[in-house]
Amino acid sequence: MPTVFFAFRDAPERRAALRAPQSLDRYRLFGLDELARRGVRVRHNLEQDRRPPLWARMADRTINTLLDRFGGYGGDFASVLPALRVANAAEVVFSTVDTVGIPLMLLKRAGLLRPPLVYVAVGLPERLAQLRGNPARRLYAAALRRTQAIVSYSHREADSLQSWLGRGAPRVLFVPFGVDVNAFRPDREREPGVDVVSVGADPRRDLDLLTVVASHRPELSFGIVTTADRARSLRGVPANVVIETDLSLNEVRARLAAARVVALPVRDNTYSGATTVLLQAMAMGKPVVVSRTDAIARGYGLEDGVNCRLVEPGDPEAFERVVVETLAGAEAAVSLGLRARETVERYFSWERYTDALCEILSAASTEPLLGREP
Repeated sequence: MPTVFFAFRDAPERRAALRAPQSLDRYRLFGLDELARRGVRVRHNLEQDRRPPLWARMADRTINTLLDRFGGYGGDFASVLPALRVANAAEVVFSTVDTVGIPLMLLKRAGLLRPPLVYVAVGLPERLAQLRGNPARRLYAAALRRTQAIVSYSHREADSLQSWLGRGAPRVLFVPFGVDVNAFRPDREREPGVDVVSVGADPRRDLDLLTVVASHRPELSFGIVTTADRARSLRGVPANVVIETDLSLNEVRARLAAARVVALPVRDNTYSGATTVLLQAMAMGKPVVVSRTDAIARGYGLEDGVNCRLVEPGDPEAFERVVVETLAGAEAAVSLGLRARETVERYFSWERYTDALCEILSAASTEPLLGREP
């Protein structure tokens, strides 16, 4: 395997995971710890335990201002630029999220990033839709075509990007996400104490729909785990809903273990299907009710009534009906949970995910550049 440079979005939780790579938060490292365990030399852009230097922050502000005026979409240049020398010493660069991927692809286009770039897209079609004017669209298409491969955790997003890029596009690969099935496993010792638990804070998570469902069912108990910012956006939260914010992943796992049903309503989109929490809850053998977004409709082995319950996005009445049915059918709920666990163990373990990444990164370091301008 080649030397791999990981580009991360800076966040306290990720820095904590880097300090303790065997913690539950290891998924935030996107396989860095697994590659290191296999003997791969890994570097990353958060090696300095301090904020980016002043020059990088000033450059970040200037570049993002210019991109905005040009009609483009920026990112975190401040954490990428100081690590550019280390990135250029690697044999392949792996950008784990668009926040750092967009700066890296533009630097690649400018000739400042030399190694092959593997780009992970998480909501990139929605970002590309915000580009204003043909010059910006041409620039971003040309920059994306200079990547060695584009990875998406959603079939729908991968298809959308392949279509947007058209002729000259690099490989756009669907790679299903994974979960540590040993860390997230059924807890037979814990009796469920909350009827419905939901976890998540991304912008596509439809927590408002869940509070509507809760207001219709005062006899049921609901728990929502999210961030403080996301919690402040909720209005009219009924008394049977307990909101907890900024919990550790150990605490999140405990909340999932305490749930009779895990409910994950998501607004329709191409990339988000509450995938991480979905797989964690399934690995714990929980019956899950989740919105059938394009992000998870294909590629995750989900079958309504077999290993989960799928509901069309944005339909509170249907979501409420399915949640109540799942709570009422004890035997069916147990069966859902057992098959959910089997599905994840067979197809969506963390080892399968990291094996796929290893193959992609290894190939990227040796293949000729596939992306070309039209």
